[in-house]
Amino acid sequence: MTYKSAGVDIDAGNKFVDLIRPMVRKTFRPEVITDIGGFGGLFSFPAKKYKDPVLVSSTDGVGTKLKVAFMLGKHDTVGIDLVAMCVNDIVVQGAEPLFLLDYLAFGKLSLKVSTQIIKGVAKGCKEAGCALIGGETAEMPSFYKEREYDLAGFTVGVVERNKIIDGSAIQAGDQLIGIGSSGLHSNGYSLARKVFFEYMRLKPDSQVPGLSRTVGQELLVPTRIYVKPILNLLKDFQIHGIAHITGGGITDNLPRVIPKGCKAVIHKGSWPVYPIFRILQEGGNIEEEEMLRTFNNGIGMILAVPLQEGEGIISRLKSVKEKAYHIGEIVKAKPKEKAIQYK
Repeated sequence: MTYKSAGVDIDAGNKFVDLIRPMVRKTFRPEVITDIGGFGGLFSFPAKKYKDPVLVSSTDGVGTKLKVAFMLGKHDTVGIDLVAMCVNDIVVQGAEPLFLLDYLAFGKLSLKVSTQIIKGVAKGCKEAGCALIGGETAEMPSFYKEREYDLAGFTVGVVERNKIIDGSAIQAGDQLIGIGSSGLHSNGYSLARKVFFEYMRLKPDSQVPGLSRTVGQELLVPTRIYVKPILNLLKDFQIHGIAHITGGGITDNLPRVIPKGCKAVIHKGSWPVYPIFRILQEGGNIEEEEMLRTFNNGIGMILAVPLQEGEGIISRLKSVKEKAYHIGEIVKAKPKEKAIQYK
């Protein structure tokens, strides 16, 4: 017997590396001093550029949104989702993403599918300004279903110690600015798929009144990458705290950055909720409270900023084609009071 007869094709893996090398090289920053295919990615950290640098890291995956990609046979956008979920988690602390590595695992490697996936990862890295310096492609027969795969990754970024954003500066009177999402992003898909494909009995190519795309196309809209607009804001504005609205929605994510003695007051109706969320809520008979702690409901990031900075930040975000809204404020909290209140 051979490894290939057991289901693992080493030659296909080597060919895959050759196929993706040109697109990966396009993501390289000047600090990258290696090529893909080595045992480890090399990145020459520019220490002299910083006074007191702190490295910030994050790891994430795409989750069951991949199931929708399997259903549609469309794999060129989930890589963008992967990058977004990783880099958005570190830019909220003021960090600039430096590089990213990915992990891609198949039951049986498909060169066509895997190349499309990495095309998306490379596109996301370019958008985030970080280099794709390596990864792992695993072929694991009988572990994954035929034509299915898993996708995960991690990123490393850097921020000056005195510029770390951790929410500790948040105080009563701060304004809450919401930045619009592109859709569901990459969270809540176990519920969304159940509602659309089991409860409502829709197909990926079903047209639903209110949506300009098919259900499948709507569910595959890539996660918004917020790195460049937020780094742009940090050059000129004070930002006391940033929350990435991922799994747990506004309800669970915003309190992660609010210090004791404060609470967030969110004004429902202060931003447009996209049709996809309305259809999900009605189609699945989902309570509003559940919607707010499962989905982003149209808000991908929330910034806590000083009162005097609010209008300027919204204006700057709109100038770079981001949707931005004043969605609430920070007030003093009573002992044992919840960190978030909806009005």
